[in-house]
Amino acid sequence: MASFPTRPKAAAATLTRGKQNYNTNCAYCHGEDARGGDNGGVNLLRSEVVMKDQNGERLRAFLLNESEAGHAAAREGILKFNLTSAQASDLQAYLADLAAFIHDFRVSSRDPGRMRPPTVLVGDTNAGQRYFEQKCASCHSAAGDLKGIATRIKDARSLQQTWLMPAVYGFRGFNPPADSPTHVPPPTVTVTMADESKVEGRLGRIDDFVLTLTEADGTPRSIRRDDDVPKVEIHDPMKPHKELLTVYTDTDIHNVTAYLATFK
Repeated sequence: MASFPTRPKAAAATLTRGKQNYNTNCAYCHGEDARGGDNGGVNLLRSEVVMKDQNGERLRAFLLNESEAGHAAAREGILKFNLTSAQASDLQAYLADLAAFIHDFRVSSRDPGRMRPPTVLVGDTNAGQRYFEQKCASCHSAAGDLKGIATRIKDARSLQQTWLMPAVYGFRGFNPPADSPTHVPPPTVTVTMADESKVEGRLGRIDDFVLTLTEADGTPRSIRRDDDVPKVEIHDPMKPHKELLTVYTDTDIHNVTAYLATFK
């Protein structure tokens, strides 16, 4: 996927027209903040078409079925624009305004969003339960570690962020307390030395040359590495979450959040 480009801010009048165009023809499917909606629209901010577009030229090719992606979308019947006669007569200007508005959204996780949806609880609870049982139930349960999580984390957006990527131990010195719903045990490591003896403890850091760890009694250790000697096994409780981040669809995220919100 292409990196997200940086563009100069469009004129206020352009953004106003683009916002109106987006509300009329895009928001229903793609969500009010362009990050995907419950009616099947994808996250536009991660779309190759949008990221590579400059002034509406790629959007035009897509919407007029002049590109391979546009042909595929048309076959699925997802293009249902309602244009006035004036807009249709100057389609390039219409799409340039629309593109400028979409490009104006920031991608940072701290972006409050100019059109922030009133709630993220727009998913299908039953579908979320099925996904949870398939992907999450081997480690988590409603009656166990996640019991009452929707009561402890009342804000749905915070709840969603918590399950997508719980706080990482040691980030900038931060370690949530063990009873916090965002607490994650630190990664541990097992080192098998050349003489087959084992050293275990909390992982500090690891690179091609040195590994540091802290043993259970608090003793710090620094171990030199030479290729695959000694043998190192890292046990990262966050690994399943990290792997799933590349698999989730926007619909999955909404559905699982809706299901977790029932864990009162």
